[in-house]
Amino acid sequence: MNISSWAIRKPIPSMLLFIVLTILGMYAFKKTSIQNFPDIELPMIVTSVTWPGASPEQLETEVARKIEDSIANLNQLKNIRTTVNEGQATIMAEFELEKDIMEATDDVRNAISSVRGNLPAAVEEPIISKTSLSGSPIVTYAISSKNMDEIDLSWFVDNTINKTLMSVKGVGAVGRVGGLNRELRIELNTAQMSGLGVTAADISRTLATVQTDAPGGLGKVSGQEQSIRVLAAAKSAQDIQNLQIPLASGGSIRLGDVAQVSDTASDRTNGAIVDGQPAVVFDVTRSKGASEITVLEGVRAVMSEFKTDHPNVTISEIKETVKPIEDNYTDSMVMLIEGAVLAILVVWWFLRDWRATLVSAVALPLSIIPTFWVISLMDFSLNVITLLSLSLVIGVLVDDAIVEVENIVRHMQMGKSAYEAAMEGADEIGMAVIATTASLVAVFLPTAFMSGVAGKFFVQFGWTAAIAVTMSLLVARLLTPMMAAYILKNTGAHTEPDGKLMQKYMQTVKWCLTNPWKTSLMAGAFFFASLGLASTLPGEFIPQGDIGRTAISVELPPGYTLQQTEAAAQKVQNAIKDTPEITRIYTALGSGQAANGFETGTSDVRKATIHISLTERGERQRSQPEIEAEFREKVNAIAGARVTVGSAESTSYFQTTLSGDDVQALTVAANAIERDMRTIKGIGTVNSSASVLRPEIAIVPDFAKAAQAGVSTFDLANTIRVATNGDYNNSLSKLNLPERQIPINVRMVDAERDNLHAIENLKVRNNMGELVPLSAVASVSMSTGATQIDRLNRQRNINFTIDPNGVPLSELTDQVYSLPSVKALPKGIELKPAGDAEANDELTASFLLAMAAGIGSIYIVLVLLFHNFTQPLTILAALPLSIGGAFGALFITQFSISMPAMIGLIMLMGIVTKNSILLVDYALIAYHNGMSRVDAILDACHKRSRPILMTTIAMAAGMLPNALGFGADPSFRAPMAVVVIGGLITSTFLSLLVIPVVYIMLDDAHNWVMKKIRRKDDSPLVVQD
Repeated sequence: MNISSWAIRKPIPSMLLFIVLTILGMYAFKKTSIQNFPDIELPMIVTSVTWPGASPEQLETEVARKIEDSIANLNQLKNIRTTVNEGQATIMAEFELEKDIMEATDDVRNAISSVRGNLPAAVEEPIISKTSLSGSPIVTYAISSKNMDEIDLSWFVDNTINKTLMSVKGVGAVGRVGGLNRELRIELNTAQMSGLGVTAADISRTLATVQTDAPGGLGKVSGQEQSIRVLAAAKSAQDIQNLQIPLASGGSIRLGDVAQVSDTASDRTNGAIVDGQPAVVFDVTRSKGASEITVLEGVRAVMSEFKTDHPNVTISEIKETVKPIEDNYTDSMVMLIEGAVLAILVVWWFLRDWRATLVSAVALPLSIIPTFWVISLMDFSLNVITLLSLSLVIGVLVDDAIVEVENIVRHMQMGKSAYEAAMEGADEIGMAVIATTASLVAVFLPTAFMSGVAGKFFVQFGWTAAIAVTMSLLVARLLTPMMAAYILKNTGAHTEPDGKLMQKYMQTVKWCLTNPWKTSLMAGAFFFASLGLASTLPGEFIPQGDIGRTAISVELPPGYTLQQTEAAAQKVQNAIKDTPEITRIYTALGSGQAANGFETGTSDVRKATIHISLTERGERQRSQPEIEAEFREKVNAIAGARVTVGSAESTSYFQTTLSGDDVQALTVAANAIERDMRTIKGIGTVNSSASVLRPEIAIVPDFAKAAQAGVSTFDLANTIRVATNGDYNNSLSKLNLPERQIPINVRMVDAERDNLHAIENLKVRNNMGELVPLSAVASVSMSTGATQIDRLNRQRNINFTIDPNGVPLSELTDQVYSLPSVKALPKGIELKPAGDAEANDELTASFLLAMAAGIGSIYIVLVLLFHNFTQPLTILAALPLSIGGAFGALFITQFSISMPAMIGLIMLMGIVTKNSILLVDYALIAYHNGMSRVDAILDACHKRSRPILMTTIAMAAGMLPNALGFGADPSFRAPMAVVVIGGLITSTFLSLLVIPVVYIMLDDAHNWVMKKIRRKDDSPLVVQD
């Protein structure tokens, strides 16, 4: 049954269907969350292990390697990446994407449990967590108060503000930057303690056992049960100072007589500076699945009310990352409307009939709005990927309706009524419309099944595009013919004479058919010239964006203090502060944040990240990459610090990894490669994770003297650790307050910690209970050690990060792998791509596979529809004709071959086959109606050239706002639109000339092959006796 004819005869069901779909779509549109990128969970399990004070070498040997060995044999494990810093090791197990994330978490937890008993006793319980790509802070606030000091203000953030914000739906975490944590500090007088025979470890251990509340059992006094509690916890610092500490020799002393007890703050390990002034700052991060825009609105509403209820504090918003998301969403909606209006204007320009234009225009909203309902059922959000998909197919959605309406109008010009023309015209064009839609779906769907991390993101792209195109087919087959039958006005029979353009076109087509080999050679030359042009284009992963904010990371050599880091960050701020485009500067000190945007997991006092907010893109003359280039020039002269300009949100870094088992050979090779990398012209900073040595105080026991004195290495290390830095956190005594516990830290006074001689004179208790000077059993000297150790798949590795500074990623990759030091790597040392370079390789392979799958799917679909193996090849001949326009457009606009350009190429494959399908479909109809092959293809060119031009111009017009870069950051959308428009233009004009020639040539080839087969089948069978 012809579904279009049914819809014309029975219009009510089709109208009702689309009314219901539209209502559902509008409801889903209101409910669907708006995000930047879709939330995805990768099977990457992170294990964090803390051993306070342990060196990276010791952590590597005694912790990291054991954990790596335990998880190395897990099923579907892909990579093990380990980072070891002082006191902490982070091991990330990366599994194949098919691995269930909960199963992966359980596998890692079980593996680590099996080796937990082999880890040193002082190692804290490993923390195992999943990796989710949902959370960077969406908004940052600074807080100040005239009647609260920094310690109280920090607690106010941790307690009051945290509780308030966590009540907002969608808020996942609230984190503080800067400020101080309250601490009860006991600073010991080592001279008095030595005289009394007491060590810091004795006092710390005694405090933990004396100053505490403890359960004491169960009593049954007066026939009733009572729980027994021992209440010995101190209530204040004064109580702690008055505590009596028992001595090993007998008797006791008052703690205040040998130590200074103060209610103060712990050592500062991070800080925040806003516009040059110290500040306490807090970040808000959304939870998985929540909309950034909705969460920010909720946070702002709560904070506005909070400020009214707490007039004693001043809270100001200093940074938010949601506006670009909101702008992208708003501009995508505006561009959908702009594209639709342009496409409708194109229809009106060709048909000059408002009724026909109305019928075509209805297709667009009725294709998009129901799509929102379907994607909401699939739990998709309105994000960069889905909005991108919709903005790309905006020109395609009206195509089917244009083709249907144009064909119906042509039949009406033959003298048929609107009803009769709709019945016959829709029936005639039906196969072509279904074939074009099936081709588009066959191209888009493979992107939804791409492998790798990119595949996780493009699931939503492929499905959204395929759903929207399918909806447009429903509209074109059900609604458009029905509306045309009842809305179009009968015009009577009339024939429009061919214009000069049509006459010239038909002459050119006839010449091409007369000279098929010349036409083929010219088309082939054009194709190979296109490939040559492609080889000249630069390649990169993602184009540099312009999101109105950037970052500068500052890293000082190991051993530098937070104050020195602040001074270096201040120099950077002073160098760039006069840039007119800057609206605000916020510096996070000790953030441990590298230039690539990933947290290292530990607060490193020698690092800082300067967050810079810029004016709106439309309000400044220069682009963000130009401003960042100026920043590089300004900070280049700052000595003594490693300064990197750019954030992961807007800049693609070149990363590569050098790995091997021979640590010495690895270090030598890394130094040579880093030296050679710095000779590459045009690049920014070159960073290497090759561990810069940090200063250490080395204490080497004399085993003979230690044994004679009865001192063990464990007791020696324990005494020194407590005296210089305090005990482990889980061993510290606590002061109980109504809403929190405050740690009580016992250690030497700061003046003695700064004195090497004072450390040498520390007393260590031997196995007889006597005190022995440290210098009597060990030597104390200054030394150096590794700052950080990186490992990949149980091998040491060194990571290199290069700021491209505008140099294309493909060109930079070639230059790096051509360096003399890279070519002369010793045996066992290997250089591998990492970061964007690795992702680019993976993505390119996935896209090429998706393209191949798309072409194969198109061919299969067309074979099934046309019941012919030859003519689908004619249709696919349009593909190479589009490449020249695509690459030519990239060349003219100075865009590189990047991920968005590859997406455009995939989309182009589905679109350009449309022209061929329209020509071949009509040629086959005319041929079956008795025309000769040449007359049939000429008639097809004459009848179908107008709808081909209409749909091409409509599609190009629909994508024009994207290509021109209107609205929000166009760096991602513009290359895609440019590729599609450029490819459409060349493919349309060339296919109108070349496809008729290919049609005849392939038909000749088909007939020749069939003749040969028949001749072979008809040959007489010779039977030998």
